[in-house]
Amino acid sequence: MPSHHPAHSRRATERKGDVRERAILDTCEALLAQKGYDAMTVGDIAQGAGITRGALYFYFGSKQEVVTALVARTVEHLWERSRATAQTDEPRQAIAAAMRRTVELWDEHGLVMRTAIDLSLTVPEIGELWSHTADLFITAITVVLERAGIQAGNEPQQASAMARALCWMIERTFYHASQESCGELQKASSTCEHIWLISAGLIT
Repeated sequence: MPSHHPAHSRRATERKGDVRERAILDTCEALLAQKGYDAMTVGDIAQGAGITRGALYFYFGSKQEVVTALVARTVEHLWERSRATAQTDEPRQAIAAAMRRTVELWDEHGLVMRTAIDLSLTVPEIGELWSHTADLFITAITVVLERAGIQAGNEPQQASAMARALCWMIERTFYHASQESCGELQKASSTCEHIWLISAGLIT
């Protein structure tokens, strides 16, 4: 294969590319806090990452693509953290672990999470990412509810339907709390955990 083949070039520079891509995404997250999505530009992102606009376009075709990749990186962390929920046998421990990890992620990346929610209706790629992430979390909640003795199924009092409602309740509650403080996130988590435990029939 000729050395100038694009696939070969990308493999050869993969390590440097990973570092640059991480710098672009980190810069984008910082700029969301400083300027907001609408005000920041591709030029701002490139400058903050220490590269030219042309170099940035090697990785991403637009500001929207950068933000989509940032959301993807963040929700991947959310899924990694929530996956333990489905793998923990004892429902109370699973619920506590899930809420603890959710607080950690919203505390660390709340701005990205809120941006994802805000853009999910107008940017299809972000909408799909967010919907997919919610589906994964709903699946994890469903497993916990079924382990706690809630009947499987999609009827209103069955596990899948209850899990969907719990997921979107948690999302909206954390969305608002994350704009306030870490303390508010902790309160939101305690409230959501209490409601989840009641829904699972683990407390009355």
